Amino acid sequence: MLKIVKTSLTIAAASFIFSGTANASIEDALANICTIVEADDKGELRKKMRAVQSDYRLKLHDYYSGITCNGQSLIRTAIQSNSVEVGTLLVKKMPSRELQNPESDGKTLQAWIAENGFQTSPIASEVQQRI
Repeated sequence: MLKIVKTSLTIAAASFIFSGTANASIEDALANICTIVEADDKGELRKKMRAVQSDYRLKLHDYYSGITCNGQSLIRTAIQSNSVEVGTLLVKKMPSRELQNPESDGKTLQAWIAENGFQTSPIASEVQQRI
């Protein structure tokens, strides 16, 4: 009986250690995504998204809300940086219902675009078409 308890505790401890490692690894995998978005490097972003999907079985909408670039979401960063190729790709890869949800500051993407005067941005047009 004692051996079963010790084995169970060992397995539980090991699973916590490995789950912490997996989270750290995905953070490392996504570390330079802000730079990629700001540079409007669509090919590199696709490669990064494919790697995360194959290594961690996560799609963009799974980790989108957890990433900020200078306090802004990836799509907002693309709009501010005028990264049309990357911004359009991000909008197309996100489910339309998620594009309508409020972001961390409580504003929807549409409200933020209107408030900051980005209505003429090609990315804003893509957002409107998707919603």
